[in-house]
Amino acid sequence: MSTLHVVKLGAHIGARIDGVDLARGVDPDTAARINAALLEHKVIFFRGQHDLDDEGQLELARALGTPTTAHPTVTSRGAKVLPIDSRYDKANAWHTDVTFVDRIPKASLLRAVTLPPYGGTTAWASTEAAYDQLPEPLRVLAENLWAVHTNQYDYAGDADARLRPLADTERQYLEEFVSDYYETEHPVVRVHPETGRKVLLVGLFVKHFVGLGHAESATLLNLLQARITKLENTIRWNWELGDLAIWDNRATQHYAVSDYDDQFRRLSRVTLAGDIPVDVAGRPSRVIAGDASSYSPVVDPVRPAAPASLAS
Repeated sequence: MSTLHVVKLGAHIGARIDGVDLARGVDPDTAARINAALLEHKVIFFRGQHDLDDEGQLELARALGTPTTAHPTVTSRGAKVLPIDSRYDKANAWHTDVTFVDRIPKASLLRAVTLPPYGGTTAWASTEAAYDQLPEPLRVLAENLWAVHTNQYDYAGDADARLRPLADTERQYLEEFVSDYYETEHPVVRVHPETGRKVLLVGLFVKHFVGLGHAESATLLNLLQARITKLENTIRWNWELGDLAIWDNRATQHYAVSDYDDQFRRLSRVTLAGDIPVDVAGRPSRVIAGDASSYSPVVDPVRPAAPASLAS
């Protein structure tokens, strides 16, 4: 059994895990302890994993869950491992991955491959902490709201950034991203399938709230996003070569900070299949357009009992 030690990094989110060589594989007990740390801390980091490659990253993903295909629409850049390549897209907006489909991924594993000499950090925010901190009137409102999520996301992103000329590689990526249209209605408050905790489900891919107009939706989305991205609910990671991050995609948003000019940055991402969200009354998300079955199976996890000790 690995000498796994969890170092808490923030009150609401983030931990570093020491004492495990992921390239050598993980046994079922170590995998259970990693998953327990992920549920508690929302995003976990491993330093010094220099021997881990794409195949080792996939093997780790299989030990923790069921890998999806790389992406629902971006299929030209890998079958299982998606390169996060700064020449195509910088993902510098707060989002939960792939919320435009019904089966929102459980988690993602992201490994540093090539880093710029400065900048290029990534920030994560706890959507569980944000929900817990809502005053009662906002909590009642949020629990009764549903949002339409789509992969036609230009209007939800940074309008100023979208006005600048796009490089050919960026334009090709965006065209592929929207090549198949997906639209799903999700509850704004979902119940986490493993912890039973309530979390906020919004972010970049929200088009509008069901029953509300554009102006009202934009105002309300900004209010909820400000709650989620309050600095006390976030952690910002300074990448080093050999780093691996794993985040619970059901309880977080993340943001790739674009502060490295035109330097090259590349990371490798593997995604784990998840379930279909349900609201506080148990009602599931609803597909409006698009079939995500070729992207990911639906995996309904059983709430696990945490291992007796996360640290040794």
